Amino acid sequence: ILAVASSVFIGSSFIVKKKGLKRAAANGTRAGYGGYTYLLEPLWWAGMVTMIVGEAANFVAYIYAPAVLVTPLGALSIIISAVLAHFLLKEKLKKMGVLGCVSCIVGSVVIVIHAPKEQTPNSVQEIWNLATQPAFLVYVAITMSIVLALILHFEPICGQTNILVYIGICSLMGALTVMSIKAIGIAIKLTMEGVNQIGYPQTWIFFMVAATCVVTQLIYLNKALDTFNAAIVSPVYYVMFTTLTIVASAIMFKDWSGQDAASIASEICGFITVLTGTMILHGTKEEEQQASSDLIFGSSETVRWYESRKSRNEEHLITLYSPEY
Repeated sequence: ILAVASSVFIGSSFIVKKKGLKRAAANGTRAGYGGYTYLLEPLWWAGMVTMIVGEAANFVAYIYAPAVLVTPLGALSIIISAVLAHFLLKEKLKKMGVLGCVSCIVGSVVIVIHAPKEQTPNSVQEIWNLATQPAFLVYVAITMSIVLALILHFEPICGQTNILVYIGICSLMGALTVMSIKAIGIAIKLTMEGVNQIGYPQTWIFFMVAATCVVTQLIYLNKALDTFNAAIVSPVYYVMFTTLTIVASAIMFKDWSGQDAASIASEICGFITVLTGTMILHGTKEEEQQASSDLIFGSSETVRWYESRKSRNEEHLITLYSPEY
């Protein structure tokens, strides 16, 4: 119930924040170009509060259930945000976009069904031991390297045209957030049961990591929503976040060992299905951009190239047909 309620609030928050970002963009620099005018927009804060409520419900759900069971229920937020975007933002999700959403959801469900069982730790110290094992430290190092590469190199080059840049940063940091939130949740649960975990420095380290990751997620999620179609951002974010969370959880808790061939094959098929759905959704975004370009020029305006060879040198001429000229 908590996970489903979380999906409802989070799915709605995408749309409310998107409308707030649009209003803020009319009064200042857009979030996609590094502006923070949205911080003065009440509608954006309404979406922020909605997301916080959803994340709070998700936080409590993570305390009582493994991440591989809670995270996939976020698929409901895709449906909610897509429907609300259709009616409130007038962002049409075409048939191929629907197919991409279905492929993403089906692939994610297959991955989760065949994902290894997660062992729930009984103390913060136990989670700290798992988080400092060599395999997970390597994963964290690779994750942070990719995030830095996306922020420092790829964002200036293709951040405004490739949705995977912003969403990649959100998803990579999100997987680390879940691991930290799991530790914090268990610490709170044990403390309420009489076993104090607040005095352990590891608890506060997990808290600082979670806070840093959440802030980073919010900044780049705002950029993604301000730049791209909300009906595309939500499913792509869900797919990448779910996949990376399962991978991080499996590495941290060493649950991949002992899997039979059938489960491994099913997981590979699930990943392929998810990848296919992501490519379809990204292709849908490119089609929308092309359609928007056509609307800007209009049907009565055309740009044509003429090539003539009057000599050995090629002469290129550009003619613009437009009612304005």
